[in-house]
Amino acid sequence: MPARRLALWIAGGLAALAAGLFALDSTFPPPLDRLERTSTLVVDRHGRLLRPFATAEGTWRLPLRLDEVAPFYLDLLIAIEDRRFWWHPGVDPLAVLRAVAQAIRHGRAVSGASTLSMQLARLLEPRPRTLSAKLVESLRALQLEWRLGKRGVLEAYLRLAPMGGNLEGVRAASLAWFGHEPARLSEAEAALLVALPQAPARLRPDLFPERARRARDRVLAKAAQAGLIDAAGLRAAQASAVPIARRPMPFSAPQFAERRARTAPSGGLVPTTLDGDLQRTLERLARAELDRLPPPVDLAILVVEHGTGAIRAWIGSGDWGDPRRAGKLDLARAVRSPGSTLKPFVYGLAFDARLAHPGTLVRDQALRFDDYAPGNFEGGFDGDLSLRDALQRSLNLPAVLLADRLGPVAIADRLAAAGVPLVLGPEGTAPGLPLVLGGVGVRLVDLVAAYGALAGDGAVVPLREDPAEPPREPAPLLSAESARATAAILAEVPRPVGIPAQGRRIAYKTGTSHRFRDGWALGFDGGHVVGVWLGRADGAACAVCNGPGGAAPILFRIFALLPDRPLPALPPDHPLSGSPPPALARLEPARSVRLAADGPRIAFPVEGSLLLLSEGERVPLRASGGRLPHRWLVDDRPLEATDRRRSAQWEPQEEGFATLRVVDALGRSDAVSVRILWRGLAGAAAGLSPASPARTRPAP
Repeated sequence: MPARRLALWIAGGLAALAAGLFALDSTFPPPLDRLERTSTLVVDRHGRLLRPFATAEGTWRLPLRLDEVAPFYLDLLIAIEDRRFWWHPGVDPLAVLRAVAQAIRHGRAVSGASTLSMQLARLLEPRPRTLSAKLVESLRALQLEWRLGKRGVLEAYLRLAPMGGNLEGVRAASLAWFGHEPARLSEAEAALLVALPQAPARLRPDLFPERARRARDRVLAKAAQAGLIDAAGLRAAQASAVPIARRPMPFSAPQFAERRARTAPSGGLVPTTLDGDLQRTLERLARAELDRLPPPVDLAILVVEHGTGAIRAWIGSGDWGDPRRAGKLDLARAVRSPGSTLKPFVYGLAFDARLAHPGTLVRDQALRFDDYAPGNFEGGFDGDLSLRDALQRSLNLPAVLLADRLGPVAIADRLAAAGVPLVLGPEGTAPGLPLVLGGVGVRLVDLVAAYGALAGDGAVVPLREDPAEPPREPAPLLSAESARATAAILAEVPRPVGIPAQGRRIAYKTGTSHRFRDGWALGFDGGHVVGVWLGRADGAACAVCNGPGGAAPILFRIFALLPDRPLPALPPDHPLSGSPPPALARLEPARSVRLAADGPRIAFPVEGSLLLLSEGERVPLRASGGRLPHRWLVDDRPLEATDRRRSAQWEPQEEGFATLRVVDALGRSDAVSVRILWRGLAGAAAGLSPASPARTRPAP
């Protein structure tokens, strides 16, 4: 037969064989779907893992690339499991011949001939360990090599290798057994992960640490024989301890990550704008703060880059796993009363409308707006002062006067148009003047976005969670002039007690809602806006839930962890600096506003409180309204003289019910009934804290 015809016959035969193999591969494709059913991974802005989620089968199966694994592990895996991996087509003929020869010599199977490709085939399609199953695995191995290539086969093995319990793959095992990514595997750790898939149920280090150690040491000895590790390294690796417990998977930003994962396809990679290092640091800070806060008081924290709207840290609760505080709730998205935190926007809108100037004088006095007669947080009134001073001291009457001039509907509409919605109650409820003092609902996430407008040019930059999301158009709230003037006022607010006066310049505002249900602190510098909320998830009152003494110190501790980006000072030639024009020299109440003559009202404790105290502990007493001086009485016995701020302290001498009464200079009074319990079995049974009074029925 001529050579040319022979060549054609050979070529035709090979083509027919290839076509047949292709047809078989297409008809009987390997089951690769399991490779795609991986854990959903939520990662930070640098691609580092924040929180993975188990697959629908309940396993941890995390994707992994070869360049994300320590090179020593890959070298060791191939040396131990398949040393000719890089040149055989999926089945190692030399290993097969060796296994057959040993079986003939010994009359039984002594060694296997499985390659990594064949092991992957078995992981994808488990079968009984029979000769026919081995043949199918061999054919599947050829298919896998053809479809995936060498690197693809190796990456698939790294994803599916059983590592004990519900752990699959090298990345899940490295995180669970060692607490770090596989790129940092030591020699001893790599050897354990090579040994584990050989018998994952029998070698689990948390259940059988001695077996796991012996298996690891055998792998290390083979590594030394293969020249992968020297004698000193072998001794050091074999002396390393074996982990005896599984570590939890990374669990940063749990509420945020869960919400983001719900929007992504299962098994996908979910990028975020969070900074993992900052997130974990603030989670530790939050847990430390909870150690000083009595349950069920909780907190929420947000850190945002106000120039871009990118969220850098999201603390939805102080401790996700604390059922006493309902820690699984995302309190950064809970609707709460904002207290005084909306006041800066009322001032800024008044500056925009040319109704007022920071230097405008106003009289802080008791006024009645129809049936509404607000007082100040600490009681009393301060007389004439500038609006600048009034905002820095967070006085209520000047803010309500401005809101009355602007109109509460206009304020609410302006905030809503800028992306800061206010929750007003039942549908159709119109906003009223109490909104400026917290008589509406708002979320921390929306307040942080709004304060970003004060930190910038007056426009609200929509917050961003996804780094791939294109920036959205900022929504105007204030003019740049008014925003900067308001920011300059807030930058001069005195620092909280215990925070050094020196340090970076931070503009901030605190807020405390009615009956001490919410404590707020919102602040910003030249780069970031930080928001802190304190309160109870059930909305009950708590004495520590206040802005100045509770939330503000936390705010400053957070800023100490951020890069120092100076807040620009207001230039001397700014239109809202200096003295006001003559037309804005003084802000007078509208004609419909009249002087109020209400009597005093007790602000704390609330009616029916049950207070859990230690013997010798004092209870703060606060009242508002009425004419000074105030006198306090407990069961009709007077306390010592009080100051002009309508505050006092009472040290109970015994358990039981008591009636507290405050009397002003005109003889008008208000009273509440409370019950005192000493800390101990009774208080524990009640499930209360000294700073968290619960509403109960007063004494008969």
